[in-house]
Amino acid sequence: MHIEYLDPYTLSWPEGVFPLGSDALALGEFATVRRGWRVCDLGTGSGALLLLLARRAPDLALSAVERDPLAAQTARDNLAQNSLTGTVVTGDLRDRLLPAGQFDLVVSNPPYFPVNAGGSGGPERSEAFCTLEQLCAAAGYLVKNGGRFALCHRPERLADLLCSLRAHGLEPKRLTLLSHSPNHAPSLLLVEAVKQGKPGVKVETRLRVRDE
Repeated sequence: MHIEYLDPYTLSWPEGVFPLGSDALALGEFATVRRGWRVCDLGTGSGALLLLLARRAPDLALSAVERDPLAAQTARDNLAQNSLTGTVVTGDLRDRLLPAGQFDLVVSNPPYFPVNAGGSGGPERSEAFCTLEQLCAAAGYLVKNGGRFALCHRPERLADLLCSLRAHGLEPKRLTLLSHSPNHAPSLLLVEAVKQGKPGVKVETRLRVRDE
């Protein structure tokens, strides 16, 4: 069992569940979240993003979808062990397993590489079970008008991401590019979109303070 301390919470996960990484940590700090919001994590894995958001804002109504039964149970266990309540649904996020338009914030740390694209992210990072377009469709279905969808992705997928967001009524409003140093190209893209938001996006760059 692996353990990571996310003050004031503790995250644990067994072999076979996707590990906590710097991308999830960055997204957990980037996403806008406020007290009492209804939050849903698509493809939650161990539930790391739920804990990262819960430590930033109290009284969140936490929900998640995860297709892998072991990971889904791990997320439930992490909520219970940290005295947090929430609903983790085991199933395919494309199947609309939760009510439409009910969430103030949807987040996701999704697969990065299209099938047969030659990426080296391993099976957990392949879009074999959910494409970027399908992920944005699911988020657009779940988030309420004026609500937010925040996710991390690869900078080279920027055009695909922005097109997919807009196609599902999600207007990009914040975009951050993270790099390891001023001399390195960005290695991570963070985007937050607003359901039925007005056009106009704020762009910034910054250094990654932690890498796994």
